[in-house]
Amino acid sequence: MSTKTLDQDYLAKRQLKKGSAGWLLLAGLGVSYVISGDFAGWNFGIAEAGWGGFAIAAGLMALMYFTLVLSLAEMSAAIPASGGGYSFARQVMGPAGGYLTGLAILIEYALAPAAIVIFIGSAVEELLGINGPMVYAAFYAVFIIVHLLGAGEALKVMMVITALAIFAIIATAVSLWGNFDASNLFDIAVTDAAGASEIMPFGWYGVWAALPFAMWLFLAVEGVPLAAEEAKDPGKDVPKGIIGAMVFLLVTALLVVFLLAGSAGAEVIGKSAVPLVDALKLSGNESLATIVNVLGLAGLIASFFSIIYGYSRLVFALSRGGYLPKFLSLTSKRKAPTWALIIPGVFGFIASLSGEGDLMLAMAVVGATISYALMALSHILLRIKQPGMPRPYKTPGGVVTSGIALILSVVALTGVYAFDPRAFNYTIVLYVVGALYYFFYSKNHLVAKSAQEEFEMLAAAESDLYSAGDENEGQAATGTAKVIAG
Repeated sequence: MSTKTLDQDYLAKRQLKKGSAGWLLLAGLGVSYVISGDFAGWNFGIAEAGWGGFAIAAGLMALMYFTLVLSLAEMSAAIPASGGGYSFARQVMGPAGGYLTGLAILIEYALAPAAIVIFIGSAVEELLGINGPMVYAAFYAVFIIVHLLGAGEALKVMMVITALAIFAIIATAVSLWGNFDASNLFDIAVTDAAGASEIMPFGWYGVWAALPFAMWLFLAVEGVPLAAEEAKDPGKDVPKGIIGAMVFLLVTALLVVFLLAGSAGAEVIGKSAVPLVDALKLSGNESLATIVNVLGLAGLIASFFSIIYGYSRLVFALSRGGYLPKFLSLTSKRKAPTWALIIPGVFGFIASLSGEGDLMLAMAVVGATISYALMALSHILLRIKQPGMPRPYKTPGGVVTSGIALILSVVALTGVYAFDPRAFNYTIVLYVVGALYYFFYSKNHLVAKSAQEEFEMLAAAESDLYSAGDENEGQAATGTAKVIAG
């Protein structure tokens, strides 16, 4: 069998559905990745740093994410591949750099759903009185099945769920607006920590330890480029989608951080498992609190649902390139990556059986910050090494912008150690094991020796598929591959 035939047969079984998502669906995907973080998790940072200290941490992390998003917008327009950060890094840092970036993202995206499904279980227990492995398994099974129906169908379901969660946040903000009192923001007693004050009762160490919680307001928005191969017009839709999502998330973050603590008090919110609900109850709005409690489950489901989408596209891309077992990139008649949805879901379910959601979230943050640093570095190196690459969108500020993201990513990484050394150490061990798999095995089984070779093979093989009769999808895929290769 010729190499040309092998390439065509190989890629024919590994096709995603082109043109499934416009920029609005992509923006919705970005919001849904993150929206559960507005309902709970971030507020524990107030207990670590006080409201003022947390506000500083949140401001720093907002800057990190915004600069990172602007950098990713450029790279996703120039390299519209389903691997997202892995594809960007491989373009400029070779197979090892691409894999190490993809591995860090995979750790984040594999552990985050496991943590979220534990929180979903707690919410279901509150509403229905049931919890445990059967609940976790049911949610994994149902939403993996929905994803198997196809990307367009899955993203539309995700938009509906996300809209319900957004309604809960807006309704809460409107209800609490009249109860805001700035003095409530600073009701935590000042400690004797270095740099402690009424604004920062736990000093600068508290700010450092609060960084991982501040990330929860934006964590996983960087996953929008994973949908690039399924976008209608990747060069325009992905940048608009990811930037639009980030701007919206900045607004919702401001609403919950200011209004909840400003109405109920920083001390109460810093200890609350359900901060929106508790703030509404203290304001006397019991009926809305009940509604928000139910819709809070929608927020958790939205993030759980969308991150399953994200990990499947990343695993698909890594497998198609030969970094992971190649059967993981096989797609169904509906162009859904079947095994890339199922296998990580099984591992995630097993991880959820630990019941330690907080630990897995902290570990996911370690993976995330490693990937952010590598993606920001990729942007800098692409600007230096490939200044002539076609860029439908260019990052304002260039390497200065991505340089800010790189520095803050490293600072955020150390913040996890400040909060939970165990999570930091566990993740580093997991990362090293994953790296050893590449260096001792998968680097010898790659589909192509370089990103350029892989992209050219993709373009040639998909052109053959187009000529064979798959006109619409082949044409879109060839265009994508040519943009990447260029």
